[in-house]
Amino acid sequence: MELNELTQKIIGCAIEVHKTLGPGMLESTYEECLKFELEKKGIKVEQQKELPLIYKGLLIENAYKLDLIIEDKIILELKSVEKIKGVHKAQLLTYLKLSNKELGLLINFNVDLLKDGITRLKNRGK
Repeated sequence: MELNELTQKIIGCAIEVHKTLGPGMLESTYEECLKFELEKKGIKVEQQKELPLIYKGLLIENAYKLDLIIEDKIILELKSVEKIKGVHKAQLLTYLKLSNKELGLLINFNVDLLKDGITRLKNRGK
């Protein structure tokens, strides 16, 4: 499945979760429900996958945990915050760089319309 088609399916599932739950829940709740919706559609999802970091030869095995990885192609970073800040985007860009993935979606469920809470970011090095 190509990235645009996969992205559309992810967004459709996220909209379903948001439509059902609305804003104001914990990030972990949205994560579990989105994973459920994606898997119902036959989409491969990895949850809370550890991402290592190598610093000057020092391996830090569990430096980061990625919320969701979709089909080993797209990283989803989920938020339930008042406003997406630069640090949230920087976090996802770091994940993309360290994992060598091309695309990430930053999804903030704490909005009235989910389309206003979705940010698509590309790995600048790819």
